[in-house]
Amino acid sequence: MEAALLRFCNWSTLAVCAALKLPQISAVLAARSARGVSLPSLLLELAGFLVFLRYQCHYGYPLLTYLEYPILIAQDVILLLCVFHFSGSMKQATPYIAALVCSWFILTLQKWILDLAMVSTTLEKDVREK
Repeated sequence: MEAALLRFCNWSTLAVCAALKLPQISAVLAARSARGVSLPSLLLELAGFLVFLRYQCHYGYPLLTYLEYPILIAQDVILLLCVFHFSGSMKQATPYIAALVCSWFILTLQKWILDLAMVSTTLEKDVREK
């Protein structure tokens, strides 16, 4: 019974995360405008998801405990590309995408870098919530 409940919770979380950003993406696509989408907020959210995903992967946590984060990152990247596309500056997305890809590797160069990034991301989320 517990295993079935846990499996249901895992899959329902994945389903909710898969649909979390879809209304926002569809609204941006329908309006053909990224007006109202905050680029700094989107980048901060994307960085937090990336740090958390890298932390979980690096320390070998079970995949089912963080499987929703690649889905959320993919949706944020799509939204980021929509923001740049509709602002008419698609070339400006290149440094942001390059920084995200580079940070994936830089985070695990030293253990202290990843731990510091995880702590600062957690503190940033706490500050935003207050």
